Amino acid sequence: MPPKSDLRKALKPLDNSNASPKAAPPQVTDPAGEKSPYYRPSRVGKVNVTGYYDPAVKIQLRQIAMSINHRVTIQDCLTMALNDFFAKHGQPEIAQ
Repeated sequence: MPPKSDLRKALKPLDNSNASPKAAPPQVTDPAGEKSPYYRPSRVGKVNVTGYYDPAVKIQLRQIAMSINHRVTIQDCLTMALNDFFAKHGQPEIAQ
């Protein structure tokens, strides 16, 4: 049976004092000069706010959105909910 290796040595952080700093990842550009298909102008300057909930929450949000209007999205519902939450706590309704 081969000897066991020392797990503490394997997990010990490496000394990177002589390592060169990581270079920035290369910019990926489309040769045709077009923007990525994932680019959304409406998302410029905005951040994602998320949470993890039971799947029933998503289903219920979709049902409410559909009952309001077939073009209402879950994001629209969350915008309304956030603005109601802000108003309840005396803050400006800034979600849009």
